[in-house]
Amino acid sequence: MRLTKSLLGVTLSSLMLLNACSTNPATGDNQFTLFMPASQEKEIGASEHKNILKTFGGTIGNKTVENYVTGIGQKMVRKTERNDVTYSFYVLDSDVVNAFALPGGYVYVTRGLLALANSEAELAAVIGHEIGHVTARHSAERYSQGVLASLGTGILGASLKNQELQNLAGVGANLYLSGYSRSQEHEADELGLRYLHNNGYDLGAMADFLSSLNAYTQFEKQKAGVKENQMMQYFATHPQTADRVSTVLSQAQGYSRNQSVSGRDTYLSMIDGLTFGESEKQGFIRGRNFYHKPLNFTFSVPKGFTMQNQPTRVVASSKTGGIIVFDSSNVKQNIDPATYVSSVWMKGEKLQSVETININGKKAATTSFTGTINGQRSQIRLVAIKWDNNRFYRYILGIPTNASADLIDEFKRTTYSLRPLTLDEMNTIKPYRIDIVTAQTGDSVKSLSKRQVLDEYSEEIFRIYNGLSPAENVRSGNKYKIITQ
Repeated sequence: MRLTKSLLGVTLSSLMLLNACSTNPATGDNQFTLFMPASQEKEIGASEHKNILKTFGGTIGNKTVENYVTGIGQKMVRKTERNDVTYSFYVLDSDVVNAFALPGGYVYVTRGLLALANSEAELAAVIGHEIGHVTARHSAERYSQGVLASLGTGILGASLKNQELQNLAGVGANLYLSGYSRSQEHEADELGLRYLHNNGYDLGAMADFLSSLNAYTQFEKQKAGVKENQMMQYFATHPQTADRVSTVLSQAQGYSRNQSVSGRDTYLSMIDGLTFGESEKQGFIRGRNFYHKPLNFTFSVPKGFTMQNQPTRVVASSKTGGIIVFDSSNVKQNIDPATYVSSVWMKGEKLQSVETININGKKAATTSFTGTINGQRSQIRLVAIKWDNNRFYRYILGIPTNASADLIDEFKRTTYSLRPLTLDEMNTIKPYRIDIVTAQTGDSVKSLSKRQVLDEYSEEIFRIYNGLSPAENVRSGNKYKIITQ
């Protein structure tokens, strides 16, 4: 039989596809992972680790908590199927509820997730799920399939050098923060249950945490509206399905009885005093005010604006389309604000004029132009305030063209509200923290909620963070989380 050149290419490509598939020891499935070899996973994870730390504001710096999380993780991985992975575990200093893993065994949980979990078994379930993504090689599988789809099978007929493979595998952190498929999520849940059982943990903990997670996500959506950006929320990387909890409960029935360790009291004691919400190094949102003690400044936003404190900026937005972005910029040279705006910030852009102003004793400059925000015609005003020789604080104000005179005045007040903190503010503005209390006879959800420092939604937040259903009450003698200052 004689093969044509094109047919020979297809045959060779097909053979390479077959050779590129391997049997995963955790799942027993054949996987196509050609473009992310197991030997390179550690290198890929290490290259993205710094980006993750920067995106999420670094680690919490609490060695006791970090060692506790690492201890659980290392115990879990000792009974997994892959011995070619060296795992490392990190607690990110972010109040966002999230957990994820990078290839090569980099596993992350956030401080916000620790606040939501209610037992060691629940935390172990989350870690087990993330380990499941690593042992199942979901990132390698997803990336390789994506490359194949975008490049076509023709590239498989060529001889790929190691450097070319490295270039193909040089993916960014967004790959690992994007959603897994429904089947991959269920597979990671199933592997997480296996690892829970192998280590004697209560298998019901996974469903318990998923239930709390669902309540938390629904509450956040209702409070902020569906339009709010939840890119870093847990469900952005772990899409919820209607039957996920019931599937986990059903799968748990197939395991033999183990010690069913919960570790609730141990876990709650470990997170007692843990920062809740924003940490001091990130600054605090209190109502319409933002305070940053290490950098010694505060400012306020207009009524009706919702603030988000992100690692590198503060964003405030309103339902009417107004937006405020506040950040900082460091410069090497000592220059005046007007020069900074025209020659550094807006270098290369034609500005009609740059006006010099004074904001609470600080030299500043401003300019404006017409633009579009979320499809709405707006006036974009830029304000740069020289805070010291090498640092500028900056506002980007998006003002709808149909804004009322009162709203325009509110934007101006925001601009001129930037100032150093008073001594009283330095002494009184503190981060929120988790306080573990024991319910006494006569205590209720309502009475314990009243002990919290939260101005609104106190009872709803108490229920969510303590894993209580809408009709469930506290039990005398049990430990619960309350939010204090």
